[in-house]
Amino acid sequence: MTTGRGSSRFATSLTTSAKNMLREIVSIIRRNSSVKIGLTIVLTYMVLAALAPYITSYRPEDTDPSSIFQPPSTKHWFGTDEMGRDLFTLNIYSIKTSLIVGLSAAIITAIIGLVVGLVSGYYGGLVDEVLMQVVNFLLTIPSIVLMIVVGSIIGSSIASVILIIGLLNWSPIARVVRSVVLSLKEWTYVEAARSLGASNSWIIVRHILPAVIPVTIANTVLSVSTAIFSHAALVFMGVGSVGDWNWGLILYNAYTSGALAAGIWWYFIPPGIMLVALAYSIMLIGNGLEKEFNPRLLQVGSQH
Repeated sequence: MTTGRGSSRFATSLTTSAKNMLREIVSIIRRNSSVKIGLTIVLTYMVLAALAPYITSYRPEDTDPSSIFQPPSTKHWFGTDEMGRDLFTLNIYSIKTSLIVGLSAAIITAIIGLVVGLVSGYYGGLVDEVLMQVVNFLLTIPSIVLMIVVGSIIGSSIASVILIIGLLNWSPIARVVRSVVLSLKEWTYVEAARSLGASNSWIIVRHILPAVIPVTIANTVLSVSTAIFSHAALVFMGVGSVGDWNWGLILYNAYTSGALAAGIWWYFIPPGIMLVALAYSIMLIGNGLEKEFNPRLLQVGSQH
């Protein structure tokens, strides 16, 4: 019965922590202009992605041989490509793929980075040394090079690309979490719990994890923009799914069709702007959250 009560208390504690974190994020959104602007842009992209079939009367597969490389007009807002496809339609439909890849890869990145950072920072010793060697290797080698190599081996489906990006981009989060844990485990309330006989797993989950979640959330948001850029780069370089429209594919087609060399700007500038704007808006959210959460992390330590 004791174990059951303990599990119930722990579950209640986690639920309470989650609710408090949600309230804190809502409060940050209301007062932080950087987060507010970034979130507004991201939500606009989400609305465009959801309403894509209703915003444009064309479909990505629609071609018109009589309208090849047409400049922007009232009929084709972003002009047309080498097959007469409406580029506004292709760009709007690309939002969904980029968001799916970015968010999914970021979740994988966050989970791995959080676990590695917690274990490495708390246990130290040989475990820390081995894990940090892996982290240093991933930070030293350009991730896009590893992604291309791994992608050429395991395939280029959307699932594969998400997995590749997630598995190769977790090292920055792991390093940040580790540095925070190294400080947290020396705090008085952690030492007190250890002296009272609390297990390592209990201390990590009950005392350390709630304190590192905020900085993990901030860095996870930042990793979404990295994942979106990585996906576009992989597709542009020929390693990535071509089954779903995305900005990397549009830029790749602009290059292979000769539009890039010919200076047909409406083919490559709009997807570039949309890609950078989405990534930048996500960075605004991540940087805003990081600036808000880091001082609070120090306050938690002083209060204990």
